[in-house]
Amino acid sequence: MLISNQSTVSILEILKQWPRQWRRWPTREKQNNCPGLHPFWKSAKLNIMDTQSDQPKKLKREYDPNFKITPDYRKSLPDVQNSGLADMQGANVPILQVGISGFRLPLRFVGPDGEDLTLESRVTGTVSLDADKKGINMSRIIRIFYEYEKEVFSPETLDRVLRHYKDELDSREARIKVDFAYPMVQKSLRSGLEGYQYYDCSFEGIIDRADRVRKIINFDFIYSSACPCASELSEHARQTRDLLAIPHSQRSLARVSVEVHPDRELSMLELRDMCIHGLGTETQVMVKREDEQAFAELNGAKVKFVEDAARLLYEQLIEDSRIIDFRIVCSHFESLHSHDAVAVLCRGVDGGFRAEYEDFSNLVV
Repeated sequence: MLISNQSTVSILEILKQWPRQWRRWPTREKQNNCPGLHPFWKSAKLNIMDTQSDQPKKLKREYDPNFKITPDYRKSLPDVQNSGLADMQGANVPILQVGISGFRLPLRFVGPDGEDLTLESRVTGTVSLDADKKGINMSRIIRIFYEYEKEVFSPETLDRVLRHYKDELDSREARIKVDFAYPMVQKSLRSGLEGYQYYDCSFEGIIDRADRVRKIINFDFIYSSACPCASELSEHARQTRDLLAIPHSQRSLARVSVEVHPDRELSMLELRDMCIHGLGTETQVMVKREDEQAFAELNGAKVKFVEDAARLLYEQLIEDSRIIDFRIVCSHFESLHSHDAVAVLCRGVDGGFRAEYEDFSNLVV
């Protein structure tokens, strides 16, 4: 039905004369009870009664604890991440890593004396995603990992989890990193006291398109670094001017990453021993006066620049045939300066670790 300009003006005039409560589309009942209503309203289909069936129902705001999932209902649930190219946003490109970072659970590990240790662990699991797939089933990253939670965890466990990820999520590559703090008993230098030293560690696994698996152990070792230059300058002040001078030293951190041969094993205890043999000045847990004096003597005997620290660790790692590749990152948190001294060193294996480390700020003790 076409409405002329004159009719439109008439309709507007009628609306102006209506009471406020009538300034909506009139119901069928109001139309019938209003004999003076303009003919347009009586003939119009667009009113509340006619359109009521098209309006969405008011949703209930409640949770039904008794609702049961049936197979048919589960089948009817939308699966957005598997909807394909039709619903994809952005560029049609593959994603190198997609998954979950930082989910926590207790895992069992072998302790330094062969005992069973249960440690809180943080897990990051990712897989690759092809360009023609919208997304992955994120919950499977956690669900698959939980199938191995009762096992004694080791780098060898990563091999099975990675292959499971790759098959279940239909991906070409997969990665896992498990972070944890590993306790080992440390004896004081002279008093015979003992205390637990905790080492930040991680097991890392990577499986590529050819199903090759890399097993990596990351191990943080905290030590003291006494400056050789400050030591010589302090001694010069004593000898030439009879002045007491104290050379500066500081807490320092070495992050050692080693790739272990696929058929070999390497323990946290063995990695710690390599660091101790190389650097010699691990920070102490339990200390009495005789231990503090011993620590001062130890630092005097093993002064080191950050360059020295990296090379000393290289000397230890290169001798172990179980380690096929490694990277050493050292940071000395200088007490003399307002900045840190850093060094990076790697074995130089083709396709392996590279002597690159950009985020030195996360090396915090």
